[in-house]
Amino acid sequence: METKGASQTVQTLKKMSDIKNYVSESYNELRNHVTWPTWAEGQKLMVIVAVFSILFSLAIWGVDEVFSAAVKQYFNWVKS
Repeated sequence: METKGASQTVQTLKKMSDIKNYVSESYNELRNHVTWPTWAEGQKLMVIVAVFSILFSLAIWGVDEVFSAAVKQYFNWVKS
């Protein structure tokens, strides 16, 4: 029984070491190897994303309205 508990402890410590190593390597990658956009470029891209998000949501709303009307019309037709 003792070796099983010790084995689990070793595995837990290995997992914790792996997580620490992953976080450290991720931080190093973000800090030293990523090219971040400038503030102006980030603002411009944010506006583009916002505009397309609004357009896409309006398109989905329109399709939803059309399908809702079609389903209502179908059930009215079936009821009569």
